[in-house]
Amino acid sequence: MSLQRVGRTWLGLHVTLRDLPFGALLVAASFVPALRGNGTELGDLPTRAFDALAVLAVGTEGLSLVLRRHRPAVSLALVAAGFALDQLRGYHSLAGTALPLALISAGSHLERHRRTAVVLLSAAYPPLAVALTRLGSGTETPTGFATFYLVLAAAWGAGAWLRSTRAAEDGRREAVAAEVRAAERARIARELHDVVTHHVTAMVIQAEAARYLTADPGRLEQSLTAVSDTGRLAIADLRHLLDLLHPGHGTGPAAGAEPRTPVVGRVRTLVEQTRRAGQPVEFTEQGTPSAPAGSADLVVHRVVQESLTNALKYAHGSRTSVRIRYGGEGITVEVSTDGTGTRAAVATGGGRGLAGLRERVDVLGGEFSAGPEPDGGFTVRAHLPAGAAA
Repeated sequence: MSLQRVGRTWLGLHVTLRDLPFGALLVAASFVPALRGNGTELGDLPTRAFDALAVLAVGTEGLSLVLRRHRPAVSLALVAAGFALDQLRGYHSLAGTALPLALISAGSHLERHRRTAVVLLSAAYPPLAVALTRLGSGTETPTGFATFYLVLAAAWGAGAWLRSTRAAEDGRREAVAAEVRAAERARIARELHDVVTHHVTAMVIQAEAARYLTADPGRLEQSLTAVSDTGRLAIADLRHLLDLLHPGHGTGPAAGAEPRTPVVGRVRTLVEQTRRAGQPVEFTEQGTPSAPAGSADLVVHRVVQESLTNALKYAHGSRTSVRIRYGGEGITVEVSTDGTGTRAAVATGGGRGLAGLRERVDVLGGEFSAGPEPDGGFTVRAHLPAGAAA
């Protein structure tokens, strides 16, 4: 069995089982002859030989540590009782060191009644000091008792500091998780916006055109077929998007994912779909695409998709060109429209989508620009550097 597997098995055990070995070791060490009388000594009582009560005191102090994280209040109460018996009887066992450990654990893990625990322990300390003074030789000074109390208070404070540090780390992790969830929701919303806006826009335009083709059954059938094909593409794109949200995505046939068409094939489909909606589109490809480029392919597809959607909505019927160039420096995509729409219309209609495109390109370390041309058209350009496939 590897050490890593042993570690996972150990961490999988309940905390009481993980704390048991230390408590048992502390109890066993207390009965080692060479270590007897070397424990905590408060009150200067003469050291007494172990008897039946010593076994009770040592066992209570050491074995109660198994509850220090699961039941910190119970553990602290038992350890404190065992410590008081240990000191009043003068055993001075090594198990007496369990008290500061129990205080650290209680300060770190106790969730409720923390102030009550501090008050009760502080109130119990003066009677113990008085009892030890009466039983002992009286050589322990008030300063000694006060110093020991400060040591115990420091142990509690150390546990409280650990608790606040852990809470701050949990808060930081929760904040990071919330940011990740928000970013994921924004990404999904952006994907849905891109997919739905493009396909629905194309379907609406194709359906509107079909209204004027009732006298030409052949062209009417072509137009309705285009609407149907566009609907199927929308369903396919939404299915692939939802597959990404499925826990089993990419793990095999059960995930329900189909192989995606290479980026050039998907862009050609977008171009053909836009042509069917009545937009004259010229498509040009330069260079040879390398292996599938992952995120870069998706960004190229979305740039073309958003640009053609805006062309359909705000410059319907105007000549549009799509150019994709592959080279050693990366992928460059440019979509230009000899639009008749106003600048305000383009900025308002495509603002959300263009902002999303800019974010996508920036994430991959690319360059993005979108704006009107001097002749009244509108051009969207994006360059994705080589190595942006991750």
